[in-house]
Amino acid sequence: MITITTTEALAAFCERAARAPYVTVDTEFLRERTYYAKLCLVQLAIPGDAEEDAVLVDPLVDGLSLDPMYDLFRNESVVKVFHAARQDLEIFYVEAGVIPAPLFDTQVAAMVAGFGEQVGYETLVRKIAKANLDKTSRFTDWSRRPLTEAQKVYALADVTHLRAIYEHLEEDLEKRGRHAWVEEELATLSDPATYVVDPDEAWRRLKTRTNSGRFLAIVRELARFREIYAQEKNVPRTRVFKDDALMEIASTKPKSAGDLGRSRLLQREARKGDIADGILAAVAAGSEADPSGFPEPDRSRDKLQVNPALADLLRVLLKAKSEKAGVAQKLIATASELDEIAAGMRNVPSLKGWRKTVFGDDALRLCAGEVALTAKGSTVKLIEL
Repeated sequence: MITITTTEALAAFCERAARAPYVTVDTEFLRERTYYAKLCLVQLAIPGDAEEDAVLVDPLVDGLSLDPMYDLFRNESVVKVFHAARQDLEIFYVEAGVIPAPLFDTQVAAMVAGFGEQVGYETLVRKIAKANLDKTSRFTDWSRRPLTEAQKVYALADVTHLRAIYEHLEEDLEKRGRHAWVEEELATLSDPATYVVDPDEAWRRLKTRTNSGRFLAIVRELARFREIYAQEKNVPRTRVFKDDALMEIASTKPKSAGDLGRSRLLQREARKGDIADGILAAVAAGSEADPSGFPEPDRSRDKLQVNPALADLLRVLLKAKSEKAGVAQKLIATASELDEIAAGMRNVPSLKGWRKTVFGDDALRLCAGEVALTAKGSTVKLIEL
């Protein structure tokens, strides 16, 4: 089992990998105590059975540069294979401004290939690689050194079995002609904007019970301050103050440290110092905001006139189309999208791209009364009207 601890060794492996058709990639990281993930280990594997074809890279070693790996990630001739890639990609983008390309995510591909919704790596290992994973090291502290043998075995398995999974899914997609489907799904993962958190937009994450412009203005300022503070100090936003405390503050509108001291939900550390000053400044900014600049909540669904009978028919149609295509239902359309279609909305993802072919065209015909559904046994079919 090879652990790379020098830039030279990493460069040598990446030089070999640059001649391979693909490289499988995974990471181990910690995020419980920081805003940004702390990269603790990188696992890489290329096709082959030799020991040197699968390696661990220790980014915590002083003097080790990951630049050779990032150069490999930029190499368009080598496919970079991940499972559930989002968090891994965020780490690489934040660390080096790099998003590996071309990209292949086996979780996305598995949903397209009929393995169900949000299918886990362990399931694919069992079904495709015909192996079992030892999960005992899953929740260990990956920042501690030295790593145990059990940790190394667990980590390496995340990329060695991934080779067989990738090759199986790649062949399946080729046979079904569904590469374009996966590429559509990966567009969001490959977009740098996916990994950038704009403090000005942080308030949209929060669920509020009121659409009051003034209240939302205060929420926006508090969320902006919290996001900026968390990013600058590299601490989780909940360590600054939690969502329930933010809502309480937006309601009570404290004007002094004494007012903050009466909060039921604000953590003790947030009632003094820089955080307290930031809270009071945010409340003041929101309270004094010009009404013309109040945040606008998303009211797109407020006036939806959903035809419940049509929505139910669309659910039946989705189930039938999902089973016929061998694609997870939620990948084709969400429950909220079905309601939107039943309410007459047409600018929804399930009516675009490959989803339109699989489901959307017939969904629109059903809405227009051009077709009906009939059932025979467990089979649902469309009939022309």
